[in-house]
Amino acid sequence: MQLETFFPYRLAVAAEAFSRNLVAVYGQNYGLTREEWRLLFLIEGAGRISSLELARRTTLGKVQVTRAAQRLEEKQMITRRVPKADRRLREYSITEEGRTLFAQAFDEVNARASEILGAMAPEDRAALDRGIEALMRAVRATTPEGVLAPDPEGGPEVGA
Repeated sequence: MQLETFFPYRLAVAAEAFSRNLVAVYGQNYGLTREEWRLLFLIEGAGRISSLELARRTTLGKVQVTRAAQRLEEKQMITRRVPKADRRLREYSITEEGRTLFAQAFDEVNARASEILGAMAPEDRAALDRGIEALMRAVRATTPEGVLAPDPEGGPEVGA
């Protein structure tokens, strides 16, 4: 079997190519790393979110979440607090500055994603959507207990 025809490889290459197009927008135009973008995206949508939830919903490890959150805090995009009930956790909220930057970046990222997806025939786009949903259902159905499986409520976010 050739690597170029191996489904996991093809899927990873397509996802990475799509993601790099989006990184070009939020990275070059707004100075955000991929990890920072993912966190900002989730924090903006949640209002307030714990470090544990961020790690679960982004597929990033706890160390990656911590480092990206520290950078966002240094850039004054988010705030962090330690809950009294569990001092091991961190709770993050977006600042007004972070919300403004995210809104600007999101419009550009969304436009770029729409441009790429718009280059597909409508029936291909519909098939892709159905295929992704089917793949995620199959992954969840066949993932052994104890192995991290994508969560349907907190799966990969746009612009990952």
